[in-house]
Amino acid sequence: MTRRLRVVVDVTGALLVAWITFATVMAARPATLVAAHRGGAALWPENSLLAFRSALALGVDALEPDLHLTADGEVVVLHDPSLDRTSTGTGAVRDLKLAELAAMRLKTREGAVTAERVPTFAQVLDLVAPTSVELLPEIKVDTNRQRYDRIEEKVLALIRARGLLPRTIIQAFQVETIRRLRELEPTARTMLLVARGDVERDRARPAEAVRRARELGATDLGMNHRLIDTDVMNAARAAGIRVAAWTVNEEADIRRMVDLGVDMVMSDRPDLAKRLMGR
Repeated sequence: MTRRLRVVVDVTGALLVAWITFATVMAARPATLVAAHRGGAALWPENSLLAFRSALALGVDALEPDLHLTADGEVVVLHDPSLDRTSTGTGAVRDLKLAELAAMRLKTREGAVTAERVPTFAQVLDLVAPTSVELLPEIKVDTNRQRYDRIEEKVLALIRARGLLPRTIIQAFQVETIRRLRELEPTARTMLLVARGDVERDRARPAEAVRRARELGATDLGMNHRLIDTDVMNAARAAGIRVAAWTVNEEADIRRMVDLGVDMVMSDRPDLAKRLMGR
């Protein structure tokens, strides 16, 4: 074998080894999961049964509904604490009984009235139960930014009744809600949500949110995607905390989150997120 040929063979072999190593690392790296934020709010009426059914048909990894409590103590799925923006109704959710909500119809993002009603959390759980997807319910607060009395107990009871606790991660911005969930069910997975305003108000580095989540006992951290960087991801990996990015709707932002290795992206465009991930 000539010297030149030996060099070519050595270089080719080194490149092959490097490629195999890279492929092995990529295969071992956990895939970024796709959650349909509010069921896929850019595609269907947000937080509707139509949205959740369609997201399941699309093949998402998780559904993300928002939870409020009615006047008669029923857990319902709606993003805002009032009905005004997303339905034909008006007023606070907590001031109306479930039977009264039945007369309301959900609207599209453009304001068109649909045939969809405000779902109960039980209805969404029944959709999820026969599947293998994860569930990311977010416990919200009322129009006065106050927690609903005993909503944590009700949410956990509904989840337990369907055996869905192992694949549910309950989210909240409120530290008190996370603490209450941990008291009621220490085995439950919980996600502390962090917005840009939280970081700016505390004058803290985004990576400090990882410490807050760990001290609370939260298993997951959900952050505005603009806050997530390599420092956040390194801190989260060291702490054993999963990171979810919200709400990631643009191609460049989705690609950045995947490159950073976030565990999950919550998107109003789960179709786009899946396509960009080659799924």
